[in-house]
Amino acid sequence: MNVLNHIDAFFSDSTHWQGYDGIPTRVVEHIEYTLLALGIAAAIGLPIGLLTGHTGRGGNTLALVATAARALPSFGLMVLMFVLLGLGMAPVMIPLVVLAVPPILVTTYEAMRSVDPAPVDAARGMGMAEAGVLFRVELPVALPLILSGLRSAAIQIVSTATIAAYVSFGGIGRYIIDGLYQQNYEKVVGGATLVAGMALATLAVFWAIARLTVSRGVRRSS
Repeated sequence: MNVLNHIDAFFSDSTHWQGYDGIPTRVVEHIEYTLLALGIAAAIGLPIGLLTGHTGRGGNTLALVATAARALPSFGLMVLMFVLLGLGMAPVMIPLVVLAVPPILVTTYEAMRSVDPAPVDAARGMGMAEAGVLFRVELPVALPLILSGLRSAAIQIVSTATIAAYVSFGGIGRYIIDGLYQQNYEKVVGGATLVAGMALATLAVFWAIARLTVSRGVRRSS
């Protein structure tokens, strides 16, 4: 049986569309993990990236922290957190947040530093406060690149949140982990297909957000 047959068998099985182990339930769980991890990572990465990018200080430190965080294996970190903290949401969230902070942090910093200094200097020359320069001049121009960092982090979380199933949590990873344990490759392939579909859906969501939030002038110049 080839991959396409596995996919067809998985999605055509009515038992996969109902109950606590149904596709709708697992997809909602996966979305919840993703939104929670992305929200925490954004709450950490965005303010630091905006501030350091605005002031131009701390770029080397950010690069060092991001490199160190990216070197940490998410699965190994999750197992370590599970051993230290026990069963709960924290052992799942910590690796996902650690994974998502670096692209948000570094991309936000780079986005702020790439803003043309001419309008920034003009705004300061007109007496605009630093907060106004940041949020009314720099942020609108840097927004496309900032969104790209959030998009990258979101896709990484969607792909990696499957490890939550290893410590008895739900989400789409449940199909992959259970399928491997049961040697049910229909489940494994179906779960992998759902993850790929969610990653594509994430791209579409951020494309829509960019269309709604980025001004036309900035889109044309970017």
